[in-house]
This record gives sequence, C-alpha cells and structure tokens, in this order.
Amino acid sequence: MKKRFTITVLSMILFMAGCSGQSSSQKSDGPWKPTKAIEIVAPAGAGGGWDTTARMAAKVFEEDKLIDKGVGVVNKPGGGGAVAWSSVFAQKDPHQMFVASPPLLLVPLNGQSKYGYEDFTPLANMIADYGAFAVNADAKWNNLNELFEDMKKDPSSISIVGTSAPGSMDHIQFVKVAKAAGVDVKKIKYVSDQDGGALTQLLNGSVQVYSTGVGETIEQVKAGKIKVLGVTSEERMTGEVLEDIPTVKEQGIDATFINWRGFFGPPDMSDAEIKYYEDKFKALNDSEGWKEIRENFGWNEMFMTSDEYNDFLKEQNDEMKALLDEIGLGQ
Repeated sequence: MKKRFTITVLSMILFMAGCSGQSSSQKSDGPWKPTKAIEIVAPAGAGGGWDTTARMAAKVFEEDKLIDKGVGVVNKPGGGGAVAWSSVFAQKDPHQMFVASPPLLLVPLNGQSKYGYEDFTPLANMIADYGAFAVNADAKWNNLNELFEDMKKDPSSISIVGTSAPGSMDHIQFVKVAKAAGVDVKKIKYVSDQDGGALTQLLNGSVQVYSTGVGETIEQVKAGKIKVLGVTSEERMTGEVLEDIPTVKEQGIDATFINWRGFFGPPDMSDAEIKYYEDKFKALNDSEGWKEIRENFGWNEMFMTSDEYNDFLKEQNDEMKALLDEIGLGQ
C-alpha cells in the first residue's frame, strides 16, 4: 500500500514539474524587454565608423525614447575588432550588443580572431557605406583606369595605404576592384597604418594611393589636398563633393564594395530577444532623426532583419574568403 502511495506521489510531482516547465517555456516565448540599460560596444576607438554608428544610434534611441532603459556606448578597441567580439561572446548578456562591418568576416577569415559572425546573433543591418580610392591632388592619375594601367605593368611599384590590417577591409576593397580591372592582385603592395597616419603618408608621398571610406575623404577634397579617383557604390552618390566623384562601375570596372554596418548580439539569443531588437532597429531606421544622420554622414539606407542579415552574411563570407585565398591570406 505504501509502495503504491509513493509511486502515486512521485507521479504527481513529475506531472507538476512538467507543467511547471511548460509554463516557464511559454513565458520565455512571450515578449522580452530589457531590465537594465543597453550597452552598445564599438570595437574601436573614438571617431571611426563603428564608434560614430554606435553613438548616433544610441542618440536617436534615447532622444526618440525608443528604448526605455537607456542606451550607452563603450569603446573596446584592439585586434581589428576581436577584443570587443571576445568580450561580448564571454558575457552572453542580451543587454549588450556591438556594431560591426566587413572586418567581422575578414579578420576571422585571415586568422586574426577565433570569433566570426557565426558566433553571434545578427540583429539588424542599418546602413551601407562605401570605399573610396584617393591620390594626392597633384598625382598624375585622374581616374582609376589610368592608375590600373600602370599597376598592370608593375603592381608592386605603387603602394596602397589603409588603416585596416592586411587582409581586412581597406586592403580587400582595393583588391576586389583591382582584380576586376585586370591587375595581378598577388603582387599588390599594401601598407597597413592603424595608428592614424595613413593620410599623412599619402600627403607626404610615402605611398601613392589611399584606400579608405568615403566619409574620410570629403574634407580633404574640399581643401584641395587629394582627389578621389572612384567610389565603390553601385550608383553615383549624392551630396556636396560626392556627386562629383565617379563610381568604379562608371569607369568600366565591374565591381562594387559595400561597407555594410549593423548590430550583433551575443550567441544563442532567444526569438523574443531578437524580435525586440528587430522592432527597435526598424523604428530607428524609420525615424526622422536617423534619416538626418544618414544624410549628414553620406550613409545609404540598408536595413535588414535578423534572418535577411544572416543570409546576406553567408554570401559575403564566401566572397571574402575567395579573395583572401587568392592573395594568400586565407586560413
């Protein structure tokens, strides 16, 4: 009798535990809201593209009261982004995210980080920025075809400087365009200057070409110190200075390079957490404040949901891997 009673009690306990577990699961599938301030990590120092994007997003989130608990920005430079990625991965806190762009693909692919895009949760892409190829104002080249004709004869005779590491964005955007123009990209001489001296090297004649972002060239063009031979956008950009710069494609070179920029959360985020951030970033994208910021910085709209972003990243990753393998920097 006691044995039968014990079995009955155990069965009831197990049944109640199962119901409790089901209730907990149903609760976790409901809407999620932050319980503390959101932290956006910029994987570089102040003033660059990651930092600017993070701070402008935080600004509009707060000014438009899109996120109730507040949004802060923290800079964690180092390793081309790897220091920040490692930190976000380790903390696994849904209240923390980071802003990223093509180096999230390139740095792991060239062996400089063990963390790649697959180790995080894509939340939303927000903007598209583009590459620009600048030369000294008195350089003999007036367009990309003139530059590439000389490079076809002797690629290593012309030095290309960028602020990213070899195999990362400034290097690879130039490689992609030069390859499409018929240059032997294995022989390109790329100089990495991650300490802020790339423009100085161009201006003093230490290097001949500066591969950078469009935004980094505008003031120098206005000052008459440099000229931009081409930008990597699909169509000519609008705005002062930008409207006068031809695209790579306009010059008969079938190549583009998108410096996409978006936000990533830690691994294994729940559907409810992802949905919360997707909705907030969509509201940010549609806001007047964000539209004004895009115009001010020359950014194009490129909103993608988490699933769309993930599919896009897979395609981009395959393309970047092929380029790195070709120049001997793939892992």
